[in-house]
Amino acid sequence: MTAADTATGRIAGAPISWGVCEVPGWGYQLAPERVLAEMHEVGLAATELGPEGFLPAAPAATADVLARHHLQAVGGFTPLLLHVPGHDPVPEVQTLLEAYRATGSATLVLSAVTGSDGYDTRPELDEPGWATLLSNLDRLATLAAGRGVRAVLHPHVGTMVENGEDVQRVLEGSSIPLCLDTGHLLIGGTDPAELTRQAPERIAHTHLKDVDSTLAARVQSGRLTYTEAVRRGMYRPLGAGDVDVPAIVGHLRAHGYDGWYVLEQDTILTEEPRGDGPVADVHASAEHLRAVLRGGPV
Repeated sequence: MTAADTATGRIAGAPISWGVCEVPGWGYQLAPERVLAEMHEVGLAATELGPEGFLPAAPAATADVLARHHLQAVGGFTPLLLHVPGHDPVPEVQTLLEAYRATGSATLVLSAVTGSDGYDTRPELDEPGWATLLSNLDRLATLAAGRGVRAVLHPHVGTMVENGEDVQRVLEGSSIPLCLDTGHLLIGGTDPAELTRQAPERIAHTHLKDVDSTLAARVQSGRLTYTEAVRRGMYRPLGAGDVDVPAIVGHLRAHGYDGWYVLEQDTILTEEPRGDGPVADVHASAEHLRAVLRGGPV
């Protein structure tokens, strides 16, 4: 098996590409049976677990559902309050890690949420808040590693780690690896290809999404909220936006990256889709990424 074949076998999906999201009122939520069946149809090897309530509460039942659809469990996006002194996120993560053991999940994707619903606004973080956040990141990474799980931080629009300055503070003040989310980084003002070139050793998990940079600029300037921009199609299938996917993948592979490539195209649905629905874009992204990984034309 070639290195390219190995890499193409590590392409995973995420329920958010089908509009399944933890934010209240985000949109129409598709049933797991459809989402997981379509992931398998596209040829994905694994999935992130999605928000609470998407898959069964019992870890063994989740493992059974995924096995029926021939999908591995990667782990998943975990929004946590990490910056508030006196709030300890460890008990919540300990419970989650027990579930990870039952599903074989090995990547804990942390997001430093604000404490409010949604991702349209965020407060400024003061120095005590930063000290608490950075300390919690290292604590949780150590806790996860002791259970055989790799914790990563996901810079995300509308969270306490959003822009380039925030990302740099995490790189300098914590040892936790990053989840490279190509879309959220670009919208937050960080060039994901340049970050991958500069710090490939800190990237342990990847969310690949493409972005319409015109809509992203309107979010950055405050002319559109994040949610409005998603609804207008800010996220695009890989190869149809302004993210340099070949450069990012090239930098990662040159540094021996062996993590997952998770296809994400944040989507808001208003109703049950007629026809193919979101799977058409996921299929386009998967084919684009496979071509990139094999070194062929894209």
